Amino acid sequence: MSTLEIKDLKVSVDTEDGPKEILKGVTLTIGDGETHAIMGPNGSGKSTLAYSVAGHPKYTVTGGTVTLDGADVLAMSVDERARAGLFLAMQYPVEVPGVSVSNFLRTAKTALDGEAPKLRTWVKDVNAALQQLNLDPTFGTRSVNEGFSGGEKKRHEIAQLELLNPKVAILDETDSGLDIDALKIVSEGVNRFRGQEGKGVLLITHYTRILRYIEPDFVHVFVNGKIADQGGPELAEQLEAEGYDKYVKAGV
Repeated sequence: MSTLEIKDLKVSVDTEDGPKEILKGVTLTIGDGETHAIMGPNGSGKSTLAYSVAGHPKYTVTGGTVTLDGADVLAMSVDERARAGLFLAMQYPVEVPGVSVSNFLRTAKTALDGEAPKLRTWVKDVNAALQQLNLDPTFGTRSVNEGFSGGEKKRHEIAQLELLNPKVAILDETDSGLDIDALKIVSEGVNRFRGQEGKGVLLITHYTRILRYIEPDFVHVFVNGKIADQGGPELAEQLEAEGYDKYVKAGV
């Protein structure tokens, strides 16, 4: 079982002109086995929600609560949040020169489990995950994200998802910069993850194309730091046809 519960979350960032409120009271519950899609225009606060839940120090929570299976997420450090079962796939994964993909993944798994996985079994698991994502086994010897194409970066993120096996995956614009083949491969990886028992997915995207491969249970429209509307998969199709204009105007 896994439930991520966000209640009246308010978040600000520091600017030259002082603190600026980005999230203005977001309430959202991702229940066991549910996939939620968040859509909205640029600057609406979608990524801020993802990074705030994950614990990025740039963002200051000024109100509200976030719990995972009843535990206070906001009281946890970043690594404690990961050990509790939260996973964030970033829109722009960072490079880690000199650290191989294989070593990075094994170190992450060790940190989560409290003990290192057996090397022989781990190598098989890593190679199997890479193969499912159409990545050559030699990919594991490359430095993390250094010189990776956009598709390789996103497929590497999904390899992490499969190997670390969290409770709740927050995917921030995982479809950004992907061609159609890479999009299908990444979507298949997400679907393998959410097909397991007790998993939740929060998928942040601008476009409906990834939702043709990863069908959400719920769609939420983000505008001006709030949820302006929500519904089922049909809402995504409505947004594709009509855009966000009516929500933006109503928000203004």
